[in-house]
Amino acid sequence: MASRAGRSAVGERAAALRAAQAALAAEHAAVYGYGVVGGRIGDDRLAEAREGYAAHRARRDALARTVRDLGGSPEAAAPAYALPFAVPDAPAAVRLAAELENRVAAVYADLVRASTGSLRRQAAGALREAAVRAVRWRGGGVAFPGLTERAAPATPSASPSGGADGV
Repeated sequence: MASRAGRSAVGERAAALRAAQAALAAEHAAVYGYGVVGGRIGDDRLAEAREGYAAHRARRDALARTVRDLGGSPEAAAPAYALPFAVPDAPAAVRLAAELENRVAAVYADLVRASTGSLRRQAAGALREAAVRAVRWRGGGVAFPGLTERAAPATPSASPSGGADGV
């Protein structure tokens, strides 16, 4: 019986580590994406873009520590990420910011599902923050942030440039 419980705990830790790595990858992509947003957004929303950028940098750094605490080696950021669409102007930058937040919320929903205790609470807080930022950017919300994206055809949350999918 003890070995089954031990294998279960190891499996749960491995699942939490995979989900934390995915969230870290999404945060790397969000930091990159907010750099693009900040370069294209209008002055009226520049402070909001800076706040989002800072929040994602802080979450990224915390997730790197979490990955190490779970026994993993944090994945490094890619040099660049493919954007989901062209961002030539401020309205496109607003759409990109909302999309970044949706994607981050989705991976945090996965981390909530894969974790327990304080990591689960932190992931739920990050999910809530991303959902709130998405609502602010989009001007409206969804019933279950981080989960509604799962009803659509699955797309990865982030990928280095050169991939078919993107930030």
